[in-house]
Amino acid sequence: MPTLTLFSPAKINLFLHIVGQRPNGYHNLQTIFQLLDYGDDIHISLRDDGLLNLSTNFGDINNEDNLIIKAARLLQEQTKQKEGHCTLGADISCDKRLPMGGGLGGGSSNAATTLVGLNYLWNTQLNVEELATLGLQLGADVPVFVRGHSAWAEGIGETLTPLLLPEKWFLVVKPSCHVSTSEIFSHQELTRGTAAITVAAFFEQGGKNDCETVVCESHSEVKKALLWLRQYGDAKLTGTGACVFAAFTDEAEAKAVLNQTPKEWECFVAKGINHSSLQPLLRDR
Repeated sequence: MPTLTLFSPAKINLFLHIVGQRPNGYHNLQTIFQLLDYGDDIHISLRDDGLLNLSTNFGDINNEDNLIIKAARLLQEQTKQKEGHCTLGADISCDKRLPMGGGLGGGSSNAATTLVGLNYLWNTQLNVEELATLGLQLGADVPVFVRGHSAWAEGIGETLTPLLLPEKWFLVVKPSCHVSTSEIFSHQELTRGTAAITVAAFFEQGGKNDCETVVCESHSEVKKALLWLRQYGDAKLTGTGACVFAAFTDEAEAKAVLNQTPKEWECFVAKGINHSSLQPLLRDR
């Protein structure tokens, strides 16, 4: 049966402003999603019996709670009325490199990669808009990975404008702690009224991460990592953390700092990319 191996990239948020909160509790954001050439691998083999199986190299997560399986089931449900397609299934495996709970979008990227890969293998013929809309049901970060390009984002993160970002290298550091996104976004002290800016204003003046103060107050390891990395560059938190990063002009400079990173932290060097390798599967869709 046909098999695909797909790269599932990480993202970092070059800034993250919270510009308001909706009555339903969701936050209105402005951010830039920078895709990285570092991530997980998703292997998908077609089945003709409708079953979905998942194997991973990380933790004891119930498969039914995993976004990969949720994405596959969502696509099955969405396309079950299409003749023949509802009978197809898949064996899926994930080679995980991205740290969990780090703000790198690993779960969202895995879900998006699964949607795009199965749409191709099952020939369910959904276009990118339909896949992105499905992805939004799984998480606010999923559409950017479905579309497969670095982007300016607004709304809850789903209103995307593609960007061509300067080529940079990033050192990403994961402190030895886990940050709960829901806890940070529900924190009473979280800034929720930052004035909206334009893309041009960001490139002229930069931006900050409105979650940083709250995260650092509640997670001393994140604060420690930021202070350490700021010896070498303009270190920032990505998403709600726990990962922090700094940008460098070339790989050698980033790796030189990597070699000095305290051993208790996970870390990696990655290149910023403007397009992911999923895009060819979306052509003509």
